[in-house]
Formats: sequence, C-alpha cells, structure tokens
Amino acid sequence: MKHVQIYTDGACKGNPGPGGWGAILRYGDHEKILSGAEAHTTNNRMELTAAIQALAALRESCKIELHTDSQYLQKGITEWLKGWKKRGWKTVDNKSIKNSDLWKMLDHESARHQVNWHWVKGHSGHPENELADSIANQAISEFLKVEK
Repeated sequence: MKHVQIYTDGACKGNPGPGGWGAILRYGDHEKILSGAEAHTTNNRMELTAAIQALAALRESCKIELHTDSQYLQKGITEWLKGWKKRGWKTVDNKSIKNSDLWKMLDHESARHQVNWHWVKGHSGHPENELADSIANQAISEFLKVEK
C-alpha cells in the first residue's frame, strides 16, 4: 500500500466571502499540487474541500498522513463524525450539522483509505502548511482576477 503525505489548507477573504483551498500530495519523489476557489463560501468549507479533493485525487487505496491546521476538520473527522452519523447527521441537541454535504463527501473519500489525521499550528512556520496556505490564497487571487 502506498504511503502518501498530504498537507491541506483553506482560506477566505471575509468569512463568508471568496475562498480558496490548497493541497500538497507527496509520494516518494512525486509531488502534486491541487487548488480551487469559490465565489461565496466559508473558511471551514474550504478546509473540508481541500481534504476531500486531496483524497479524491488518489486512484487507489493508500495509507495517508493528512496534515491540517483546522481543528474543525481534524476533530470533526476523528471525534464528532461517528456521533453525527449515529444521530442521522444531527448535533446532540438535534440540530442539522453545518456543512453536512461536505462531511458526507469527506466520510466517503476517507473510507477508501487508511488516514491518520494530524493537526498542525497554522501560521507558525511549518513549511508545508505555509505552502498550502499560499496555494489556497493564490487560488483566491486567480479566481478574483477572472471574476473582474
């Protein structure tokens, strides 16, 4: 089974506002950069989208170390998801889960792999996290140029 390192980040200009996501996938000497942007979104949606797109890009089941600076993403997938699913995608107080469309996609994509989820402190000099942040912000900039 291939062992892949993934680094993801999401960004938003305003929250909500124009947003972007970036992902770096590394396997051996190979590196793939993925990114995208949306006109009106939130930072949390972009964090989730980065992880979904990175996992979806892998054609076969892999052992993955996924690094994110989003506690929402990391805690959601490792701690909260099981309860949400058990309660029919509801919170403990029976409210709908925010971003349930993306959580369902992430659940589907992560089930294809063996994923270890790692939280890293954002904007603290972690080289790959800084690069993923730069990729996400570049995606927003390019998107806004096209929109004008």
